[in-house]
Amino acid sequence: MKDRAYQAGLAIRKRVLGHAHVERALEAATAFDRDWQEFVTRHAWGAAWTRPGLAHKTRSLLTIAILATLGREEELRLHVRATRNTGATRAEVKEALMHVAVYAGVPAANAAFRIAKAAFAELEPAPRRRATPKRGAAKRGAR
Repeated sequence: MKDRAYQAGLAIRKRVLGHAHVERALEAATAFDRDWQEFVTRHAWGAAWTRPGLAHKTRSLLTIAILATLGREEELRLHVRATRNTGATRAEVKEALMHVAVYAGVPAANAAFRIAKAAFAELEPAPRRRATPKRGAAKRGAR
C-alpha cells in the first residue's frame, strides 16, 4: 500500500489520462523507471493536480499551453487526448494555443496546433462506410 499522496495522485492520474493508459504505464515499469512512475504519480498528480486552487479543466489547459511552449510533443498529444476527461473543449484548447503563439512564439504554436489537430482526430469515431452496390448490380436488376 502506497502513501496517501500516491493514492490520491493515482486516482487523479487515472481520471485525467484514463485508467487503461495509466495501468499500461505502471505495468510496463521496470526496475529502471519504477521509481520514476511513483515519483510522477505522487508529485505531479498527487501534489499538484489534487490542490484545490484550480479546477482540473484549468490545470489541463495550463498543462497543454506549457507543453506546447516547451515542445513536448508526446506529452502534449497525451494531454490533448485527456481533454475528453477534463472537460476542456476544443475551442478552449485553440484559445490556449493562440495564447502560446503570442508568449512562446509562432513555431511552438504551429507545432502544437498540428499535434492537437491529430490528437482530436484520433478521438473522433471512424466514419461509417456506406455500402456501395457492386458494379453492374443496378443493370442486372433492371433486366
